[in-house]
Amino acid sequence: MKIEIWSDVMCPFCYIGKKNFETALAQIPYKDKIQVFWKSYQLDADLSKTEPTEAKDYFEKRGYSLEQVEASKSRLNEMGEAYGISFNEGNIMINTGDAHRLIQFAQSKGLASEAEEGLFKAYFTENKNVADYETLAEIGSEIGLNKTETLEMLNSDAFVFEVASDVLDARNIGVTGVPFFVIDRKYALSGAQPVEYFVSALTQAYEKDHFDASANDGTACDVDGNNC
Repeated sequence: MKIEIWSDVMCPFCYIGKKNFETALAQIPYKDKIQVFWKSYQLDADLSKTEPTEAKDYFEKRGYSLEQVEASKSRLNEMGEAYGISFNEGNIMINTGDAHRLIQFAQSKGLASEAEEGLFKAYFTENKNVADYETLAEIGSEIGLNKTETLEMLNSDAFVFEVASDVLDARNIGVTGVPFFVIDRKYALSGAQPVEYFVSALTQAYEKDHFDASANDGTACDVDGNNC
């Protein structure tokens, strides 16, 4: 079963959604038969890559009052504690396009989930600039990517097309917010759902479309005559 997840590095609910999804996945007996692909999505592609904006200023310019911003922070802190996530003060708003290129590069090496986790932690807990190439290369190094190769990738146009294709794909299938989960291009789940919801949804989807075809308890032969 194939699961595609559209997510953005500076989306706190994507971080929570990732935690819940992975906790749920670990509880599913078919987890070894499920492939996960992380897809790029930018909440604000117009943000600068070189001039960070304080989150407070960013939201105030978009009509949110200081009280609303503070209330949102308080709510996120409470949610973060429940999921073992530290949402620290002082986040900056920055273009995440190059962070998504790092994720795409990591995905080509089988390390996309690790890259997502590293970037979420860097952005929300460590308040790092995830548009800075040295910072991105260091995050890559921490998850097992070669730092020199990562810097070379970032200083090229590698994976620009893949990021843009994911964004276009999201638009075509009607994604308007993240996190957004698509199962076998047939079922969709939106938002940071609870663990129990993910367990139920993923189990039902797998058993409906894959269980009968893949189950083999030794009482039947396959088309090649194996297991007879």
